[in-house]
Amino acid sequence: MRAIDLRSDTTTLPTDEMRQAIAGAELGDDVFQGDPTVNRLQDLAAQRMGKEAALLVPSGTMANLASILTHCGRGAEVILGNRAHTYKYEKGGISAYGGIHSTQIPNQDDGTM
Repeated sequence: MRAIDLRSDTTTLPTDEMRQAIAGAELGDDVFQGDPTVNRLQDLAAQRMGKEAALLVPSGTMANLASILTHCGRGAEVILGNRAHTYKYEKGGISAYGGIHSTQIPNQDDGTM
């Protein structure tokens, strides 16, 4: 089975084409759904995932927190790898905002559990 590396988005760098697209992107106010790039990205993500809608969040930390809060109710427990970024650097958020506790299981050297 092929493993997907989800350790971090910092293990890759943007290509020249990506940088050009960023520099030429049309901008708008996302608070009022006025940023066409964000709107297209959210629509594309929702379509590809077969969902009604998608939400772009500004950081991986916020995405991890929103994801765990979406799947776990207050007082629930989440299982995390003992070397997972969410456990090592973000675990305070899930307990502070969601009342969610974590249990850790050992990660393998390649990051899988």
